[in-house]
Amino acid sequence: MEQSREHAVGKCFGTTIVGPRGQLVIPAEARKEMDIDVGTKLLVFSHFRGGGLIFVKAKAIEELINMANRRIDEFAKLVGKPDTVSVDNEDDQG
Repeated sequence: MEQSREHAVGKCFGTTIVGPRGQLVIPAEARKEMDIDVGTKLLVFSHFRGGGLIFVKAKAIEELINMANRRIDEFAKLVGKPDTVSVDNEDDQG
């Protein structure tokens, strides 16, 4: 049960400082554990009413959208509607 609680809350990998050009360095442990390499595209969301940021790999969002579309297609077939369009971005690296 403790392990599932950790995944629900997330993990703190440390701190980073915004550089003069607005850049952040993602801690090495986070990059390794989350499989983030040079060129990995991240979506940035605000959180905590503007008090924080969340970074999500674009590839994970694509997979979520495609999974949702497959489910929608299953339901659409039940009610006789045409298939949805899947999200594919071949030049995206993660």
